[in-house]
Amino acid sequence: MKTSRLILLTTLVIATALFFAFDLDRYLTLDFFKNQQAAIEAWRDARPAVAALGFFAVYVAVTGLSLPGGAVMTLATGAIFGLWWGTMIVSFASSIGATLAFLASRFVLRDTVQARFGERLRAINEGVARDGAFYLFTLRLVPVFPFFVINLVMGLTPIRTWTFYWVSQIGMLAGTLVYVNAGTQLARIESLSEILSPALLASFALLGIFPLIAKKLVEVARTRKIYAGWTKPAHFDRNLVVIGAGAAGLVSSYIAAAVKAKVTLVEKHKMGGDCLNTGCVPSKALIRSAKLLSHMRRSKEFGIRDARAEFAFADVMERVHSIIRTVAPHDSVERYTELGVEVIEGRAKIISPWEVEIARNDGRRETLTTRSIIIAAGARPAVPPIPGIEEVGYYTSDTIWNLRDLPRRLLVLGGGPIGAELTQTFARFGAAVTQLVKGERIMPREDAEVSAMVMERFRKEGIDLRTNHRTQRFVIEDGEKILIAEHLGQEVRIPFDVLLVAVGRTAYLKGYGLEELGIPAGRTVEVNEYLQTRYPNIYAAGDVAGPYQFTHTAAHQAWYASVNALFSPFRKFRADYSTIPWATFVDPEVARVGLNEQEARERNIPFEVTRFGIDDLDRAIADGEAHGFVKILTVPGKDRILGVTIVGEHAGDLLAEYVLAMRHGLGLNKILGTIHVYPTLAEANKYAAGEWKRAHAPRKLLEWVGRFHDWRRGRPASGSPAQRRASKLRGAPSAPRG
Repeated sequence: MKTSRLILLTTLVIATALFFAFDLDRYLTLDFFKNQQAAIEAWRDARPAVAALGFFAVYVAVTGLSLPGGAVMTLATGAIFGLWWGTMIVSFASSIGATLAFLASRFVLRDTVQARFGERLRAINEGVARDGAFYLFTLRLVPVFPFFVINLVMGLTPIRTWTFYWVSQIGMLAGTLVYVNAGTQLARIESLSEILSPALLASFALLGIFPLIAKKLVEVARTRKIYAGWTKPAHFDRNLVVIGAGAAGLVSSYIAAAVKAKVTLVEKHKMGGDCLNTGCVPSKALIRSAKLLSHMRRSKEFGIRDARAEFAFADVMERVHSIIRTVAPHDSVERYTELGVEVIEGRAKIISPWEVEIARNDGRRETLTTRSIIIAAGARPAVPPIPGIEEVGYYTSDTIWNLRDLPRRLLVLGGGPIGAELTQTFARFGAAVTQLVKGERIMPREDAEVSAMVMERFRKEGIDLRTNHRTQRFVIEDGEKILIAEHLGQEVRIPFDVLLVAVGRTAYLKGYGLEELGIPAGRTVEVNEYLQTRYPNIYAAGDVAGPYQFTHTAAHQAWYASVNALFSPFRKFRADYSTIPWATFVDPEVARVGLNEQEARERNIPFEVTRFGIDDLDRAIADGEAHGFVKILTVPGKDRILGVTIVGEHAGDLLAEYVLAMRHGLGLNKILGTIHVYPTLAEANKYAAGEWKRAHAPRKLLEWVGRFHDWRRGRPASGSPAQRRASKLRGAPSAPRG
């Protein structure tokens, strides 16, 4: 804790202790004021301004220090100064004192509390940041909640100080009037319980929920305005219509059918979306074949003198398509029809908030009315408007699967996950691959050391990796395709035969009614935390909604979108992105969940780093894959996990244990206490937890335990000066892993 905070905390503790030590609380009792009322009134008459300022100052001090007696002082102020002046004094003094307590709590405790419990408090913080005034106003109107507790707790939240002050001033006014008015009849009051009758408490409770009712009424009015001009059907053909049969659309329609809703799924192209047809499934099939070739080239590492492979690239691509055909039934029309989903192959267009017009692929047209709609239209590869690109021709991650001949010279634009995976894969098949990125490194979302490891492997495998290159234009000279780029101010010419553009993906935003309905969309469809668009009954999920473009995230969002679409307004859930994992399937494989060092520094989040080198793992050594690491970010001094990056063989599989731990609040001590099969790669997780434990071992306690064991053996304590010097000279053996 900083010195200034420690000084303030010490001062507050001393002041409070002195208050009780000198029995000053006896001056803030109902009996004291009743007995001294005549004397105080005489003092007021003699010095009215001094009396008012005195009461004001004492009230601020009592409230600011969170001392007992505020209610009695309010009564006394009413008795001495009357209803209107008493209300003025108490209203401003209580608000100022409450704000001082609020600021003291914020200054002394907030950083510590947020650092320790920030992840658990995230939902509360977001709620306060969004609707803090409503929450505070409600609490201020209900005297059942101790005001000093409200002051201190709100200081730990992100609510603005000015908001806290003016909401407190207004919110406490009703209670102030009641107490000050009661104080004008001080002689008749025997106890504080007489002031708040059950009827009065019920009235305050009704006042307390008024802001929430008002907020709901505002939402209703806003919704009515949004739907103005549209005619809502008297009844609906469907509970839900889903546009797009990729990961988000399939999961959404599956959930709707599972809860017996009537759901229609519309897909204009292929069931399964890009993941099945042009993304995850074909790319991993191709990567697997390429990895087999890489292992054969390393045969001597495994004691095999020579291993060779003969292959035709067309056969490899046929295997890729056969795997797509094998997986396709999982996402087929027939399967989803059996599950209870009506599947229509055709184009959908939203023509009103409750109507979807469908042009079937067989030429028929129909319009369905529906209570809710989920947009799951997905995304397509982005192609930058580089001069000459259309003339030279190009492939994307959607069309590269049409290749049947291995390119002799392949140029890859882009260093993200797609570009990196396909670069290494084609190089392993024997293509001369040049990868070009405009930044300093590939995979820029990962830590620099991660990118460096992958780049080193790429270069060892013969990939021509060009960083800090900006594309200028494409030309064809003497029948040869050439990229002209700029590198450090110099023009660079890169000849190639085949171009692969892998610079990211763009959400589908055209052609299904967004413009006509005025649904806002930038790079993606704009949605709120419930995945609702401008119209509360129209949702979006998956790549079209962002912020992540992963199949598993699309499925994750689909749960929230479908449940909210089917059960709102009775029940709604905010989409949770707190533990989104991802992996890039290069070699070495890279997987991550939560924060990495780069992001933690950008967001000024304090962290500790624990690292275990997989090169020291028995199974990795036996497999010939002794490279990479597990890197864990934790809260300083705690075992709570902020994020994990794994680089190495099967990193994506190893990451699941940390995703589970973070999702359910398990720390590294729990992972360390879990039995892992030997010898497996999963032991890396336990050993990484062991590295953290060793770094946080109680050194002093262990020294005393060592002396205890020496004593039990009847030997001199090992902590004697001579023995400590000898120990330093000899050094100490390393502790076992974990």
